[in-house]
Amino acid sequence: MYVSARTDYAVRAMLSVTAEHPRLVKAAALAAGQDIPLSFLQGILLDLRRAGLLHSHRGVDGGYALARPADQITVGDVVRAVGGALATVRGLPTTHATYHGAAFGLHDVWVAVEEAIEGVVDHKTLAELSIIKESA
Repeated sequence: MYVSARTDYAVRAMLSVTAEHPRLVKAAALAAGQDIPLSFLQGILLDLRRAGLLHSHRGVDGGYALARPADQITVGDVVRAVGGALATVRGLPTTHATYHGAAFGLHDVWVAVEEAIEGVVDHKTLAELSIIKESA
């Protein structure tokens, strides 16, 4: 699995918002706190809002807040919101990979890889990662 900067930034931003709950967090504070370029982060925050993971509030006292409880948002939710599929083969979903001859069984490997990734990211919530951070 390749984790892009966009995906890494998105998860870090969501964890920062989680850590500040219930206070609203401004984009500039998120960017500074996680050393993320603000212009890049703004696009990520838009994707997270469109995916229903964040609420944004305008105005001087505005900022971002989680759209649902941290124990109901998984790393997989965040990854899909900004990066799409968890695993692809040549840019296509793993289920679309077809092989012939000696490579026929490779399709099952790529599907299993995707399922393994899902098994991790879809079962690790923002709340759990925040607890890990606090105890470290």
